[in-house]
Amino acid sequence: VKCERIDPHDWLRLISGGFIGLFGFIYLFVTSLRYGNPIDVSIIMTLPPMFVILIGVLFQKRRPSLLECVGVFVSFAGALIVILYGKGGVSGSDNFLGNLLATASAVCYALYLVILEKPSHTYRPVTMLRWVFLFSAVPALFLVPGMQYMPIFETDSITPWLEISFILICPTFLAYFLVQPAIKRIGSELVSLYQYMIPVFATVSAVMMGIDRLKWIQVVAMGVIIIGMVITNFDKRKRVS
Repeated sequence: VKCERIDPHDWLRLISGGFIGLFGFIYLFVTSLRYGNPIDVSIIMTLPPMFVILIGVLFQKRRPSLLECVGVFVSFAGALIVILYGKGGVSGSDNFLGNLLATASAVCYALYLVILEKPSHTYRPVTMLRWVFLFSAVPALFLVPGMQYMPIFETDSITPWLEISFILICPTFLAYFLVQPAIKRIGSELVSLYQYMIPVFATVSAVMMGIDRLKWIQVVAMGVIIIGMVITNFDKRKRVS
């Protein structure tokens, strides 16, 4: 695919997006699951919208409206209910460390949305992601030594490889690929708000796979999440018009 030429002042944003927003986010998130409680990590991973707004206020002189803040907090409350009433996980080996890493991961994702918001208005997703993924691969090279001793290389089952392939293609490549035009059209704050839909899709998927049963409180919480998102969308469109 023929890509546009990158302006010199945009290189720092692309490098930061790869190092922080892609590698940092994924590596810290996976590591947090190793040490922390999955429920605690899930709650923390609904915080990027708040971090996006905070970053905008501190570094970009943005002033979010009261209605926008209300929408974010309403959606956060709904996500919290979905997670707390979902199927519980076992306690981690070091919950404090796991929660700390999950918080750092959420900050990395928020930074990714903010850092690449401006280039997203200039370049196509293919142009941006070819460099973002390349720069994220650089720190990942330091994880290669010793990888040959991991258990996955000792199993004869193809299932782990299929699962890793799914993670690589769908929630990694396709997710980041679709985020870029979304940032261009609705902005980083509203894109980050859709993070609250993750617990909803996770709950629905768990019910469809027979892993969990749907509770009425979860249905109410999903409705609360959607209401919060509608409030924020309405405020955004009202300010644009």
